[in-house]
Amino acid sequence: MQRAIELSLNGPAWGVNPRVGAVLLAPDGSTLAEGWHRGAGTPHAEVDALSHLASPGLARGATAVVTLEPCNHTGRTGPCSEALLAAGVGAVFFGVADPGRASSGGADHLRARGVRASGGILASEVEQSIRPWLTAARTGRPFVTLKWASSLDGRAAAADGTSQWITGPDARADVHARRGAVDAIVVGTGTVLADDPALTARNPDGSLAAHQPTPVVIGMRPLPAASALWRHPEPLRPYETHDLDAVLADLFESGVRSMFVEGGPTLASAFARAGLVDEVVVYLAPVLIGGPRLALGDLGVPSLPDARRLVIDSVDMLGDDVRIVARPAPTLTSVPPAPQKESARVHRNH
Repeated sequence: MQRAIELSLNGPAWGVNPRVGAVLLAPDGSTLAEGWHRGAGTPHAEVDALSHLASPGLARGATAVVTLEPCNHTGRTGPCSEALLAAGVGAVFFGVADPGRASSGGADHLRARGVRASGGILASEVEQSIRPWLTAARTGRPFVTLKWASSLDGRAAAADGTSQWITGPDARADVHARRGAVDAIVVGTGTVLADDPALTARNPDGSLAAHQPTPVVIGMRPLPAASALWRHPEPLRPYETHDLDAVLADLFESGVRSMFVEGGPTLASAFARAGLVDEVVVYLAPVLIGGPRLALGDLGVPSLPDARRLVIDSVDMLGDDVRIVARPAPTLTSVPPAPQKESARVHRNH
């Protein structure tokens, strides 16, 4: 399974489909073939692995190890459960169950046809490898990463509004790499008016990355006709509303499964206050600025016991700066998301 996870990371982190890896094993435990999913409309990992067999007959009696439960749904491609059955695979082991109503059920289908199918193999590792996609599939909204860069005293800009650049080139390069791994980047109208950001993902040499996230702007103020966002490689999506749930629902419906919220403080605080943040990525520069330009504003925390607690996943040095990646800490009042009524909103789009 560890090898299947490694293979899955070859696939794109963005898009409506998850990263999935598969390994086919002979009865003696040797590897027959490997595969991974390359994005919506391409063969799924199991089918990709089958296509790499030296001979199709080698699949008969083989064991398939796949990170996500084989799908049981016909969309752009056929169901992986049927492909495994047709090939004669004798056993299937997977990490995490498919959360989609339409695409799930592959394991039960295989068992009903006499194939051993067992899940939960390295489940926590698999969950982490596709956490954004799983979160989106289970909640019916995009996975939200809140990102900001600030001084050690929590300022995102100087008193006169200047903010370029608080962090150094290594931190900024990391931001671009992370932008290139999501479906959308979201900012408020205040950020557009103050900074005129491009919101592109760029390579270290300054060229545009192969994948560009969709630029999204939320707010009531009109955007200048000369804004750099109108020249973004992807069409700009402006939302003249403060209803974040409505924006997330519309983005999810259009295929967005992961998004980067880059500010400014008003929008960032609104997402945090609404409990819509799944991950926080903070870049801290070794500088003190002072003044009123805080990275976050009011979060609706009247007293310290009400503070929004986080679990730190990693702390890394990037040049002179520090990058902290964290996630909301689980709470005793947390409840599982309600089941999705519309299966098309959560299944893997073939």
